[in-house]
Amino acid sequence: MTTYAALLRGINVGGSKKVPMADLRTLMEVLGYDGVRTHLQSGQAVFTPGHGDEESLAAELTQAIEKHFGFPVDVIVRDHAYLKAIADACPFPAAELQARQLHVTYFSEPVDAERFAGIDRAAHLPEDFRLGDRALYLYAPDGLGRSKLAEQLSKPRITKGLIATSRNWNTVVKLVELTG
Repeated sequence: MTTYAALLRGINVGGSKKVPMADLRTLMEVLGYDGVRTHLQSGQAVFTPGHGDEESLAAELTQAIEKHFGFPVDVIVRDHAYLKAIADACPFPAAELQARQLHVTYFSEPVDAERFAGIDRAAHLPEDFRLGDRALYLYAPDGLGRSKLAEQLSKPRITKGLIATSRNWNTVVKLVELTG
């Protein structure tokens, strides 16, 4: 059976959209998912469903979370093979960097370079980004909170029509481990 990770966007940040992880685990178990585990409070859950694919599972979770908690939460679901491929394909020297310097933004759909054409990459050096399979790798040497490039990459004109949610490198690696 395939193990998946659910990536919930924008929960438990700044006191809004509170989703207790114990409640999320219970909700997922009620949906019939096995082996449900959560990682941190920032919206990662690992599970083995008895049905569905990434898209249908994300839709099911999105609907169940809104019904249970009373507010919408964007959800991306990815399987172990995808998560491992993303970690393995990192174009930056992950082993040489601090986890706070390297992030992956997961997208709900494939993205192409055209979407990012208006960003002056040279103006943001040494920060940099590379595109992957439904993902964007961001190198931010001073961390995400201070990154001017991350600010540009998250503008609505860039993310329009997509669900986009970012994780630091420690979480990227942990999700590979937990789904493996």
